[in-house]
Amino acid sequence: MATSFLREGIENVRALVLPDGIVADGRHVAISHTALVTWRSALEGRLYQVYVNGTFAGATLDAGQRQLIVRTPVSLESAVRVEVVAVCPQDAARDFGSELAGPAGGGRVKLTLLRSQSLPIAGALNIYCDKGTGVIDYAKPLNASPVPVWPCRQDKAGFGMAQFGKGDFGYESAAAVGFGKGSFGRGGFGLDADVIEWTSPVLPLGTYRFGVTVLDTAGAESLADETEPVAVIPAATPAVGLGILEFNEYTSQLTLNVSD
Repeated sequence: MATSFLREGIENVRALVLPDGIVADGRHVAISHTALVTWRSALEGRLYQVYVNGTFAGATLDAGQRQLIVRTPVSLESAVRVEVVAVCPQDAARDFGSELAGPAGGGRVKLTLLRSQSLPIAGALNIYCDKGTGVIDYAKPLNASPVPVWPCRQDKAGFGMAQFGKGDFGYESAAAVGFGKGSFGRGGFGLDADVIEWTSPVLPLGTYRFGVTVLDTAGAESLADETEPVAVIPAATPAVGLGILEFNEYTSQLTLNVSD
């Protein structure tokens, strides 16, 4: 199915901080944390959306509009990613944030795992990593403690709520994830499958592979399911102490200096 947004054809995206006030020596105050985002595009019949760090920040109202004022994060300890996409007019208010693939924020990787009814009621997960070497180290898990498969047991099954013996030993399927609540068609007949999401610690620049195992109540560990290589690109550290040293009005050349 074709995507409802376009990235191609959008160029020269720029984000300029809008100061709330400028003093005589050129220093500025930015309390409102807003920025003017501008871009170029030759696309016709499209509106544009702006996303800040993957979060929907606003949309244009006219097909000829090529700029938008958006809010920026209060903390600027890491770089801010600004992206502009073109959408059909009827989709201007639709949030495509979950569909926009971008660099992992802060050098983190999010794993999404299928929580099917076949997983044990008291089971837990361990996540392992290759630390960028290409060989996954199964000696020590990356997670600080095992991740419970069913934090709320009622999400797997209830006791005494349906026909006894129709589910796992001692459990039925009455309270399991139902139609429209999970990933329909991924679980048993008439049942959905839920998902487990786990986010890694901050990782350095590199390519990583992960392995996930399931622990039962006796501590026995299953064989690992391994991921494909995942590229991690941490957000850049913004420049600090950046100032204007000189501007040549004849050549339109700007010279910057960076102080410690």
